[in-house]
Amino acid sequence: MTDAADPATVLVVEDDASLNAALATTLKAAGFRPVTARTAAEGLRWFAHYAPDIVLLDLGLPDRDGLGVIAEIRGRSQTPIVVLSARDAEAMKVEALDLGADDYVQKPFGVEELLARLRAGLRHAVQARGSTPLVRTGDLEIDLGLRLITKAREPLKLSPKEYDLLAELAVNLGHTVSHKDLLRAVWGSERADIQYLRVYVGQLRQKLGGFDGAPLLVSDPGVGYRLAQTAPA
Repeated sequence: MTDAADPATVLVVEDDASLNAALATTLKAAGFRPVTARTAAEGLRWFAHYAPDIVLLDLGLPDRDGLGVIAEIRGRSQTPIVVLSARDAEAMKVEALDLGADDYVQKPFGVEELLARLRAGLRHAVQARGSTPLVRTGDLEIDLGLRLITKAREPLKLSPKEYDLLAELAVNLGHTVSHKDLLRAVWGSERADIQYLRVYVGQLRQKLGGFDGAPLLVSDPGVGYRLAQTAPA
């Protein structure tokens, strides 16, 4: 598992060479670190070697059914698994989810939707980690497990969208998250109206305030936003 400030590692297990390569390019451009495999055996080997943050798994693999891969990963780890498959039978989806997959995306798929689902899976994994659910910066404390925010030890009330926005910034503490990535993560598509983002950033910035004379929510003009990394109070 990478540190929150590092690119998340995505293990792509997909036997179609052209789709495998396209996914790797897309993921890298979106700020992920892709690791690719084209068979179940190779995927499980890379899973053990790289300890990825999330797995993107095709069910139709040449050497073994992807359902078996889900079961084997779940036997050793709670790493999020997003199934990517052309199989549209409801029973297959139910079986994959019952075995422990976290999400199911059917081919053909939209890139924006896929990236949004990956980011959601990563956020949920961070929130579920009992060992490090807290993010602290200045006098701000964000409990991603309990969804509790305190500022100077006082509870801070946020709307659901404000919380989702802050959570995305928190798991990338100190690093700028692009406008497109925030739109994908919070609204599900980079094509969402950027004015929504500006409005919620303005509201969130006002609620978070600053620390030691500097704002906690920082704008990088033309690029995106970041949650400042400041020594806790």
